[in-house]
This record gives sequence, C-alpha cells and structure tokens, in this order.
Amino acid sequence: MTDHTPTPPTGTLHHVEIWVPSLTRATHEWSWLLETLGYTPHQDWPGGKSWRLGHTYLVFEQSPALTGTHHDRCAPGLNHLAFHAGTPHDVDILTDKAISTGWTLLFPDRHPHAGGPQQYAAYLENTDGFEIELIAATDS
Repeated sequence: MTDHTPTPPTGTLHHVEIWVPSLTRATHEWSWLLETLGYTPHQDWPGGKSWRLGHTYLVFEQSPALTGTHHDRCAPGLNHLAFHAGTPHDVDILTDKAISTGWTLLFPDRHPHAGGPQQYAAYLENTDGFEIELIAATDS
C-alpha cells in the first residue's frame, strides 16, 4: 500500500519531546487540552505518550535519565508552547478547564490581555512548571 500523505515542507516542526517527572500527572493535565485542540493519541509506551496534529507530534516522557523534578520556564531552554485556540470564548472555556485540572493562570491582573491590548490569550502554568499560551483568533 502506498502512503499518499504529502511530504511536509522542509523546516516544519516534526516533534517536541517534553520530559516530565510524572507521566500520570502529565497525561491528566495535557491529554484533554491536546485532544480539545485537535491532537489525537499517537504513541503509547510504558514511559511515554504522544499526541499528533498533522505532521507534528508532542511527546511526554518520564525518562529514567531525568535530573530534576520541576521545569523552570525562566531558565535557558523552553519558555512555553503557544497554541491557536479558537475564539475568545473558546479560550475562556479552555482556561476554566485548565484551572480545574491543575493549571494556574499566570498574570491574572492582566488576563486576557497579558500579551497586549490587541491580543486575547491565556497564559497558564501546570503543576510541573510548563507554560502554555492559548491564543484567540483575531479578525484583523
């Protein structure tokens, strides 16, 4: 059987691998969000799971080589992942659900315009210190 899926353009992100201290907690905090945003379960093994959208997938792995228990988004390395999240109403629904599953709203005094008056977004941090930005589509 021939695969007729077009080859992704050079430079397109293939995957991101995130090491987590607890795969169980990461699955609880991330799976509903990724699946709501259109990702589908992709891989599953004893130490990890991944979700795919198009040609890109996100991996969460509880590696035995992990040297810490908390991600520091302010240290060199990954600061956050930003997702297109639909309308402002969609961002609000996702924000409420995120908070109910262990995420904390960052910059609450400026929410939902912490990125500036022209942007409607939520900045959230999970139990392990990973940050996401959920960005609403704009009409302009």
